Amino acid sequence: MAAPKSQSLWTPVFALLCCAQFFGSAQHALLQPTFPLYITSLGGTPLQVGLVLACFAVTSVVFRPLIGGWADQWSEAGVSVCGLSLLSAAVLFCFIPSAGATMFANALRGLGWAAMSAAGYSLLALSAPPQRRGEASGYYSGVQASGTILLPALALWLIDAPFGGFHVVFLVAIALAAIGASTSATLWRQLPKKIHNPHAATLGPWWQEILNVLDREIILASILSFGSHVTFPAVASFLVLYARQIGIDNLGWFFVGSGTTSLLARPLLGKVSDSIGRGRALLACFVLQTVALISLAYASNIFALIISGMLYMIGLAMASSTTLAIAMEQAKPERRGRAMATFSVALPLSNGVGALICGGLVQWLGFFWMYLLVACIAAGGLIVTIANRARLK
Repeated sequence: MAAPKSQSLWTPVFALLCCAQFFGSAQHALLQPTFPLYITSLGGTPLQVGLVLACFAVTSVVFRPLIGGWADQWSEAGVSVCGLSLLSAAVLFCFIPSAGATMFANALRGLGWAAMSAAGYSLLALSAPPQRRGEASGYYSGVQASGTILLPALALWLIDAPFGGFHVVFLVAIALAAIGASTSATLWRQLPKKIHNPHAATLGPWWQEILNVLDREIILASILSFGSHVTFPAVASFLVLYARQIGIDNLGWFFVGSGTTSLLARPLLGKVSDSIGRGRALLACFVLQTVALISLAYASNIFALIISGMLYMIGLAMASSTTLAIAMEQAKPERRGRAMATFSVALPLSNGVGALICGGLVQWLGFFWMYLLVACIAAGGLIVTIANRARLK
């Protein structure tokens, strides 16, 4: 009997979805190294940097269940347009030179990110062929990560350029998210009119939807995603401060190397998780992240930083595509928006919690012990994976 023909992955809807996600994620990559330098230039401490980054997580987590239900009832693409538009507009508050204004701007960005992410994951689950979900997750997360190749380096260059500065970076950030919103609007026109599903979960009062955070079917996928991303601020944001403290210049090459690794690894490793199994893929992820973070603690030159960053990004790439595939497999079709919103909570929550942990550890213990202790956190993901290996087969 002939094998069934593989369904096409790169449809116009999938391509436009990836394009919109790229521009939203590119803005985030541009601002990740910018905010720590901006806040410290205003006289802020590493702990205040952590608070600014955590504000993004708070609104992104709190409102995501409501946004996921809204996407189920209204339009996933419409929610994506709204989210990317808010990402663009929120950066205007960064032109006010105060830590408080930046916190407010990042809180608004968190709300826009929640809408963009929840709608994007729901559209991915809708458009990806069932037998190619691992591959689709790899391409999708690879597109999201592709901005980390050049955008952080571009931000550092613009900050120090004679014609540049923080305000120029903020203008670029506004433009990137605005282009993403336009792309989502094009995607919206490509989709057929949403047909109301009589079995879909209806929205209750807004306050009840905010409190209804968890969709039980994908709690495990969310926990594993959280564990693999909670250490990311140590690499993406606090590394710029660490490099300056130990006298390493040309940090842009670190972001180019680690970003390129992430982009190339995600599609390939998404296929690997389809073939070797989700559990084995996650074990490899947490081992690589633990080794990379320990290496960063002992790094003394740009070459050591780049190698550590590449190892970390390979592990993160494996985790991103694998946990996303697990979530799509577990989400019920009638609750896809809310289920994927629950899963997508893990990313901003992990970034917020991770930023607070990293900022506090740097403030009280210094960078060396911060990297060693977050390596212990990454190693904890191994325990969770091993304990749930039967469910991950």
